[in-house]
Amino acid sequence: MTRVYIVDDHAVVIEGIYSLLQKEKDIEMAGYATNAANCMQYFINHTTDVILMDISLPDMNGVDLCKIIKKNYPGIMVLALSTFNQGTYIRKMMESGASGYLLKNAGRQEIVEAIHLVMKGKTYFSFDAGQALKSTTDQQNAIPPLTKREKEVLVNIADGLTNIQIAEKLFISTDTVDSHRKNLHAKLNVKNTAMLIRFAVENNLL
Repeated sequence: MTRVYIVDDHAVVIEGIYSLLQKEKDIEMAGYATNAANCMQYFINHTTDVILMDISLPDMNGVDLCKIIKKNYPGIMVLALSTFNQGTYIRKMMESGASGYLLKNAGRQEIVEAIHLVMKGKTYFSFDAGQALKSTTDQQNAIPPLTKREKEVLVNIADGLTNIQIAEKLFISTDTVDSHRKNLHAKLNVKNTAMLIRFAVENNLL
């Protein structure tokens, strides 16, 4: 029997999940909390197998609550249950230790499937959440295109040339070289020359 606990500040959501899951033979509703404080209070003397946790709570966001629960009770599986379908929220919940991410429009079958999967140690994403996570990962992994001149400056930086030497070689001013260097740092999200060269090598830009 899998015990399920709900943390959500909307009574209609709690009642809805209760009605969806109460007839499941292998799922038992352990209880609910409408805020983080009540949730943490509950687990001082009780336990559960899975928590369906909203991200938007009145006293603490679900990301921080998830982190606390997983630190204190690592055996409890947390399934995020949210209306937020942005990749940043999904990533933050997963980084905090959640085992999956459900959207509040999920039906009974999907919720049951998610609960069963996380109990087996697997991860569950609703389709929309999975797509949102994939698109943000793709965006993060995508390298902004460099101009022809930026590539030339990058190659010369990697060769160990100073701004003055690069300016003389490319017949441009040192201010222009400096401007290209700053653009490279900003585009590639690096803070110094060492990081710039390392990023360029790792991503085959040289």
